[in-house]
Amino acid sequence: MALSITPLTPVLGVEVTGIDIGDLSETDFTAIETAFEDHSVLVIRGQHGIDDIKQAAFSRRFGELETTISSNPGGEGTNIAVFSNLDADGGLIPPKDKRMVFNSGNQMWHTDSSYKPVPAKASMLSGRVVPPEGGETEFASGRAAWDALTAAEQAEYEPLIAVHDFLYSRGLIDKSLLTDKDRRELPAVRQKLVRTNPTNGRRAIYAGAHASHIEGRPVEEGRALLRRLTDLVTRADHCYAHQWRDGDLVMWDNRAVLHRGKPWDESKYPRVMHRTTVAGLGPSVEDGKPLAA
Repeated sequence: MALSITPLTPVLGVEVTGIDIGDLSETDFTAIETAFEDHSVLVIRGQHGIDDIKQAAFSRRFGELETTISSNPGGEGTNIAVFSNLDADGGLIPPKDKRMVFNSGNQMWHTDSSYKPVPAKASMLSGRVVPPEGGETEFASGRAAWDALTAAEQAEYEPLIAVHDFLYSRGLIDKSLLTDKDRRELPAVRQKLVRTNPTNGRRAIYAGAHASHIEGRPVEEGRALLRRLTDLVTRADHCYAHQWRDGDLVMWDNRAVLHRGKPWDESKYPRVMHRTTVAGLGPSVEDGKPLAA
């Protein structure tokens, strides 16, 4: 089959068929890269039998990979984050187990690694074991939200800096989830509230659960603004909900979309997802001056 790229919604997302990510021509890769920059979310079908090595190799075509504290010991080192409700013996982990409570943070709207000095460019998630119902992944367009603002609002928000803090977002679930070591190694970082795609110039609101407050504004006032903007980004007509099928690999632009996992019956169905994350080009903000877009 030849490469086919079909829009999923008017504001974000395309379905990609007719390729094998392990045997991709430069022409087809260029088309996929362009679709990623233009549409933010790619649903790549038919990647049956995908493994960590193949996923990591495809991901590296887009840039250097991040390392992660959630990794698969038998896979591609710390470049593979594994989200699973199965224990080492293949049994279901109880939903109230601390590991599952920690991962429930992924059910809040967020963008990957915005709490790191170098925020993520892209993430790729493959469904290795998919429940028959529930467990969808939803995506929301920060670009559509930007376009929905008035000119006055755009002018007000363009120069703002948000402070992103993993301790803040996980603290919304349970303040005891992170250790003292985590607290030392994950200091808060400053990111632009509005990011511009360096390829096509499209602007996007950059918010989500990791965004704690707005620099230079009273904390509660800033948080109220961040909540309002996240609500705008995640408005129903700005969203795409992905229903997982066997063989799906989904890629998204962390600079332009928020995402979240939806719940499923964890006491009944296993769900195993493997994620690779492509690092950005550099810090979003340093000393108040914009750097990487």
